[in-house]
Amino acid sequence: MAHQPDSVDNMQQIYDELKKYIQLQTEYIKIEFVEKLTILFSKLLIIFIISVLSIAALFYLFFSLAYLLEPIIGSFAGSFASVAALFVIGIFIFYSFRKKFIINPFAKFLSDLFLKH
Repeated sequence: MAHQPDSVDNMQQIYDELKKYIQLQTEYIKIEFVEKLTILFSKLLIIFIISVLSIAALFYLFFSLAYLLEPIIGSFAGSFASVAALFVIGIFIFYSFRKKFIINPFAKFLSDLFLKH
């Protein structure tokens, strides 16, 4: 019967160590999740800022193009309509390749971020 208290103590130690291990693993998962969310949001913020600045730059570039086309086309309305047509063509091209340009890279980024260590 002398062995029974040792067995109970060993079982209690195993239980305590298992409980501590589970707590540490939970903390690790939380820290890793916060790290990955931080990376995700920082990349999204960078993309947003670059997109806004690019849109502003394109806005002025296309205005310049419309003014450059005015002497060739003969009217501001025609030159602005030509630039608008370029936009529409660009939208159709971008929409046609949306999977290649947006969906696949974003899916790859998220899978790399959350599934690979």
